[in-house]
Amino acid sequence: MAADLGTLRADLTSSFGDKLVSLEERLGELTVVIRAADMLAALTRLRDAPGLRFEQMLDLCGVDYSAYGSDVSEGGAYFASDDRPAASAIHTSRFAVVYNLLSVTHNTRLRVRIYAEEDDFPVLASVAEIWPAANWYEREAFDLYGIVFTGHPDLRRILTDYGFVGNPFRKDFPLSGNVEMRYDPEQQRVVYQPVSIEPREVTPRIVREENYAGNPERGNG
Repeated sequence: MAADLGTLRADLTSSFGDKLVSLEERLGELTVVIRAADMLAALTRLRDAPGLRFEQMLDLCGVDYSAYGSDVSEGGAYFASDDRPAASAIHTSRFAVVYNLLSVTHNTRLRVRIYAEEDDFPVLASVAEIWPAANWYEREAFDLYGIVFTGHPDLRRILTDYGFVGNPFRKDFPLSGNVEMRYDPEQQRVVYQPVSIEPREVTPRIVREENYAGNPERGNG
């Protein structure tokens, strides 16, 4: 039988007190926000405390909030039909990592969100020693978002090529990429070269910047 959310909420509040930045319920699950400075102690307690016992980390993912809460009129990422977040919900930090946890003991789930303190060089502690399953997930977040996990045993790219430039899931990464690669039969090796494909206009007109795709005339198309 699944644990009662009210009981879980009370256990979380009593266990962490002011270490919880926020605690909210949505779609039948709780989401907590914990400060980066408290994350290792807090996540270890989530795993080990008898009333919590989140033994499994199902997955983690990076998030880029750089356009979150933007207004369409300011070149943001929302359509006219979208629900806009309340002003209090707009995130001041650009990057975060979301951890989805499962307690087999209590048959309940929990979502934990932790924001990196620096936008220019986002860093969080690795949780691979708490949940070994985090190893490859952290490599994925490092590869796609550029989030560095201190203490990770083997932090390197996992999906893109070793010579890949940039982090493709960041909101400011160009849609057509920075470089392309091909096999050169004369050199008998893979080489990199400037991108040769035309930028595709997948950004809706209402949210395009005036110089979208590098051509001012296309901003009105």
